[in-house]
Amino acid sequence: MSEREKMCAGELYRPGDTDLAAERRRAQALLRDYNQTIVDDPERIAILDVLLAEIGEGSAIRAPFHVDYGWNITLGRDVFLNFGCVLLDVCAITIGDNTQIGPYCQLLAADHPRDRETRDAGLEFGRPVTIGRNVWIGGGALILPGVTVGDDAVIGAGAVVTRDVAPGATVAGNPARPLETRAQTH
Repeated sequence: MSEREKMCAGELYRPGDTDLAAERRRAQALLRDYNQTIVDDPERIAILDVLLAEIGEGSAIRAPFHVDYGWNITLGRDVFLNFGCVLLDVCAITIGDNTQIGPYCQLLAADHPRDRETRDAGLEFGRPVTIGRNVWIGGGALILPGVTVGDDAVIGAGAVVTRDVAPGATVAGNPARPLETRAQTH
């Protein structure tokens, strides 16, 4: 298997591999161009179409935006990412339709071995991150590797999400914990 295939499969891989380094340079060049644009620049969608695996109709990403590769990221329809989002996509990151993500959120599929020998050998791995449809993620939230957030969930601002979030649940805190259900005001 190539290092890319190992990485995408969630197996230990060598991030310094020349092919992976070239792919990161490609993403950085595209992001440099994207992050120089402003809202309504016609080239924005064209850049995202090349950078990302898929971007659904009506989706918008505010610059600056940061990724490792881009081709492991799939956005549904009408997804919104606010300023400064970081998506470390060594494995798949999938975001469902109508999801809104606040400024400076991080979705991290990248992970590191816990034992020092494997880390010292320069190996890394990842686990996919999946965000359902109609999810709201508050500013500065951190979604860790391997987490799935169910449809219609709410993630409080600044939350550190270390475990899966059930559909319709509201979580907040560090580590994120479910909050009691509250009456809707709107």
